[in-house]
Parts: sequence; C-alpha cells; structure tokens
Amino acid sequence: MMNRLQWTSPARFVTVFLIAFIPAMDASAQSTTDWPSFRGPGNRGVAAGASILTEWNADPEAEQTDGVVWETDVPGLGHSSPVVSDDRVFLLTAVPDDGETELNIAAGGNIDAAEDSGAYSWIVLCYDKKTGKELWQHTAHHGEPKATRHSKATHANSSVCVSGDRVVACFGSEGLYCYDLDGNQIWERDLGVVDVSKYGIGWGYASSPAIHGDRVAVICDDPDHPFVTVLQLSDGEEIWRSDRTEVCERSWGSPLIHEADGVTQMVINGWPWIVSYDFGTGEELWRLEGGGDNPIPTPFVSNGWIYITNAHGGKAPIYVIEPNARGTLSLNSEEESSAIVWSVERGGSYMSTPVVAGDYLYLGNSNGVVRCFHAETGEKAFQERLGKEAGVIASLVTADGNVYCASENGTVYVLKSGPELDVVAENPMGEPCFATPAISGDKLFIRTTKRLVAIGTTE
Repeated sequence: MMNRLQWTSPARFVTVFLIAFIPAMDASAQSTTDWPSFRGPGNRGVAAGASILTEWNADPEAEQTDGVVWETDVPGLGHSSPVVSDDRVFLLTAVPDDGETELNIAAGGNIDAAEDSGAYSWIVLCYDKKTGKELWQHTAHHGEPKATRHSKATHANSSVCVSGDRVVACFGSEGLYCYDLDGNQIWERDLGVVDVSKYGIGWGYASSPAIHGDRVAVICDDPDHPFVTVLQLSDGEEIWRSDRTEVCERSWGSPLIHEADGVTQMVINGWPWIVSYDFGTGEELWRLEGGGDNPIPTPFVSNGWIYITNAHGGKAPIYVIEPNARGTLSLNSEEESSAIVWSVERGGSYMSTPVVAGDYLYLGNSNGVVRCFHAETGEKAFQERLGKEAGVIASLVTADGNVYCASENGTVYVLKSGPELDVVAENPMGEPCFATPAISGDKLFIRTTKRLVAIGTTE
C-alpha cells in the first residue's frame, strides 16, 4: 500500500523547494565537467546542464559506427563504472594470469560461484578523456582471489572515487588503495577477507568507496563480520569503525553521504536494517527495516529527500525518507513515522539504482521491466518491458530530460522523461553492458564487457 505525502502547507512547500534547490546548485556546478564517483555527484546519476547524444551505433561489427568519439579495449573483466575527473577517466579491472575470465550472460537464476582458478592482477586504469589513450595503469594487488565471485559478477565490481588529487580504489578482500592523479600510490589498507556471501557462496564484493571532505567511507558487509569504516583521506588512518553484526547480514550497495541542517549522515542500504550513521562519529541516527534481502541499489537524494530501494526474497519496497529522521522508523499504519514521505511495498529494483528525471522516479530491472513513479507523491505512472532480452543491471543515469538504460543485451535504451514509456532510441554497443555509464560535458562514457567507449558528436 502506498503512503503519500500530503501537500497541506504553503510553508512546507517553500521549505521543500529550498531544500531541493540548494543541493541541485551544488551538483550542477560539478556535474557538467566531473563525474567523481559511482553515479556521479551525490550518487544521483544526474548530469545537470549536460546535453549528450540520444542516438548512436557503437557496435564494432556494424558496417558503419556513428557517434563514437573514441573507443579502447579494456583488459580483463570488471563491472567497475567509469569515473571522470578533469581530463581523465578511471576504471578498475581484474586480469587473470592465464586464460580469460567469462561471464554467465542472460542466464537468469544461476546462483553458483564462477569456476575461477589461478592468480589475478587487480589493476587501476587511467585514460585520457579526449582521446581514450591509456595514461597509466597500476597493479594494486596480485595473487589468488581470497573470495569467490558470482558467475555474472567480476573481481572488480566497484568504482573508484576521486577528490582533488586523490583517487581511492577498493577491491574488497584485495585491499583499499589511494593514488594521486598520476598513479603514484599514497597508501593502502588491508580490510581483511570480505566474503559477501549467500547460500554459502561468495558472490563477490561490489561496494564503492565514498569521499566527503577529508574522509573516505567503505562498507564491508561480510555476513560473518560486517562493518563500516571511515578513514582519513590523507593517510588512510581509521577514524571510526562500526560493527554491523545483527544490523546487516549482507549488502552490495555504496554509501550515501549527505549533509543537511548541519548534520552529515551516511546512509547504508542493508538487510535486515537500513541504517543512517553520523558521519563524524559513527553514532546511529535512524534505522528502517530493509525489505528485500539482497540490498544492492545505492541510496541517493532528490527533492531534498533520501530515496532507497531494494528487492529479492518476495519484497521490493521503495522508501522516501526525510533527512532529519531519527530513531527507529515505522511503516505500521497506526504508528507510521512522519519522516517517511512515501513508500510502496512492491515496485523497487533489485540490482540497478534508480534515478529521478524531472518529476519522475525511474527504476530498471534485470528482467527488462522499467517502472516509473511520480517522485514527489509515489503515484505509479507505468510499468513496461523494454526490448527483447533486455536486462537492466547497470544503474540509470539522466541528462537533458532523457534517461539512459544500459542493458545486458548490448543495447543502451534512451527514454524521454514523462508519465508514459517513450523510447527515444535503442543504441547498439555490440557487447553486454553491466557497468553504469558516466556523463561529462557533452560525452557519455560507456564500459562494455570488453571496451570503454566515448559517445558524442564527432564534428
């Protein structure tokens, strides 16, 4: 059952407008040039002020490609999404010493771990944003994997985050690393074995680090010893750590760090609890029962509210939370917390993080279904399936009123923002797309299973 926000007070409307407007100004100032972390500024997936192509053909087997500014082969295998800082694009990958790693493409419900054996190199890659030329690569770690991966995942699922001249990369069990923009290692930290597991199978690590100010946050929700930690960006020294035993059994999302009303909080999607921590101290601010038991999507802020979704195990909720929430939040109709703006019991996404474009919240799903809700009221607009064999695992991004859905079938679908499904274009990439695209200036950076491709005008 949907719980809707009631617009009963003009003062409340003005307050919400101002809260929504101020973060948008901050994001737009940065997003047209930099995409400094997973899903860009604030994890929002929004490139304010950017204008990029909606139609192209990047299939290398096509007689003629169109809209491809440059492309480069990427070694190994990784679902790490592109991150853009100034004139550089960063990726992570894992390269086996012998042979090639493979993905279980479009296999549905296979829960088995991949049959990997032998040693890997975990590598940070840096490319020139204008030309695609590799500027440098650095092997962060070499050895046999300390945990297995899902057959559809890789040993390099996380994305880097960049702030100033610092680049932070996390490979889970293989460590946390900090470099400067030229690839010189500044520090590294051993996080121990982070075996994010279910059914006794390690499914792989996927949480990207997040930087705020002079600190970096990392989630390590191994079921046997889950924790979150915040470290100094300058030297990697730990500032605080919170044990998440009995709070979260597993999660794969990245942390949202959000500042409002003088309080900086870190929100972590989890099961059985979604929890917000004071970013300065690690003190718990609020918690909410999670819903889906495989929490993957990353929380984000839009309209001044915190949007959270997850799915699996028969539950697929969407929650929209006031940033000033405190304590244990309730969805009980008799004792419902006023901090819950709206929620739905079913309609959330499993792996892909949603995006708000204009007035609407869009959610992609691995079965190719796209759902759309009014972002301020929770009213459902549509639920439609994309093309044949479409599967949206990558998170959604938006620019100039369009939503970009990268699909496992090697197609990037472009949707026009609005209350009805309007597919503007179906753009072939030639290979499956699991990584979330990045937007910088007038270009879209897309990682396929084999290449990094810059899409834009070529004139």
